[in-house]
Amino acid sequence: MKTKQRSLKTEILLRLAIPLIFFIGFESVLSYFVTLHHVDVAYDRWLLDSARSLTQEIKVRNGKIFVELPPAALEIFKWDESDKTYFKIISEEKGMLAGDKFVPEPFDSKTDWTHPVFFDDEMYGEPVRVVSMSITRENTSEKVFVHVAETLNKRRNMMTDILLADLLPQMALVLLTGIYLVVGVKRGLQPLHVLAGEIAQRSSRDLRPISDRHVFLEVRALTDTINDLLERLSAAIATQQRFIANAAHQLRTPLAGLKLQVERAQREQDLSAMKPALTHIQGCADRMSHLTTQLLVLARSEPVNGDYELRPVDLCKLARETCMDWVPKALQQHMELSFEGSKRAVYVRGDEVLLRELLANLLDNAICYGHAQGNIVVKVKSHPAPRLIVEDDGPGIPEAEMDKVIERFYRIPGSPGDGCGLGLAIVKEIADLHKARLELKRVSAAGGARIDLVFKQAEQ
Repeated sequence: MKTKQRSLKTEILLRLAIPLIFFIGFESVLSYFVTLHHVDVAYDRWLLDSARSLTQEIKVRNGKIFVELPPAALEIFKWDESDKTYFKIISEEKGMLAGDKFVPEPFDSKTDWTHPVFFDDEMYGEPVRVVSMSITRENTSEKVFVHVAETLNKRRNMMTDILLADLLPQMALVLLTGIYLVVGVKRGLQPLHVLAGEIAQRSSRDLRPISDRHVFLEVRALTDTINDLLERLSAAIATQQRFIANAAHQLRTPLAGLKLQVERAQREQDLSAMKPALTHIQGCADRMSHLTTQLLVLARSEPVNGDYELRPVDLCKLARETCMDWVPKALQQHMELSFEGSKRAVYVRGDEVLLRELLANLLDNAICYGHAQGNIVVKVKSHPAPRLIVEDDGPGIPEAEMDKVIERFYRIPGSPGDGCGLGLAIVKEIADLHKARLELKRVSAAGGARIDLVFKQAEQ
């Protein structure tokens, strides 16, 4: 399933907008409850004043309680443009004295009547706010209860006015902030689009560093990484092109010789006359086979993904077996090949095939460039770190050539034989792959070459 791509612009806007919306929402809810509290406090005072005005109409005559509420006073009490006001006055002994019997009362027997009681209820299908209070008059112990109810239209209108006055500026602020964020993020990401456009317009062969003059400091780390990658890629391509050119040149020589000898053999009629040409053909074929093998080893020692699976390898066993395979060739050149190593295994992390090829190239060089009747010694040491050593008593490598001989297709001027200069280059590639240190030394001032391959640590 295809993964949905995430947008940096959307991500930034969401991270900025969500907290802003949350804050505005929280502030709006808080404003609502604060406004509701203050509106209730204000109108509850007016409602309580209305109830207290009714208490002034409660009289006591001859020890009896009665209510004097003239029509004019009642009309003034109930007059309101927005809300309806209802009241009820009840005597503890006589029952209802005046008002509307449907006005709600607090039914809780534990009601504290030492102060006015406010509560919400419903009357004639409309929500109302009710205040109830208990009073007593002189010359009588009878309690009188006054209940006043009022609809909530004024409260709602004031709530709406206050909330609109609070929310409209906030909404305008959110709108302006949102526009600013969208424009700001778009302009802020513009250098990235410009950078992407510049890279998109480049040729696949244009590996020049990317200019970071117009990018932000946080993006410069990305451009620096890309430039570093381009630099390494450019170096790798240059090395590859140089390698291909050198390989083509090296292959062209034996191919030309092979073609020439084939033409020579075709002109001869006698088999004995063909033998020199056939011998040269065999030499050219051997040289091409050796060169092709070395090129394949070089290719194998350079994994495309930059990683390689290394496993524990017994260096002593590998070196002993490889030396045994090369003894016949050494004897052909009248050389003595010996091995010195401990009886215990010395493990390193590596690729067994490549390590055999590494040692084979070292032995091939020692046999090709060593003295006749000479000696070649292969040593494996375990302390202080695993080490593979190949020594010979040949002319050795001049000090001035130490850094050059590990380059591909480089041969020391005047070197004998028909090598192509890949042996030590292969050794260096395989050593780098194993993160091992390659050391080239002269055995003595008189000559002799010593090549050490030092691994980082032993593997048990």
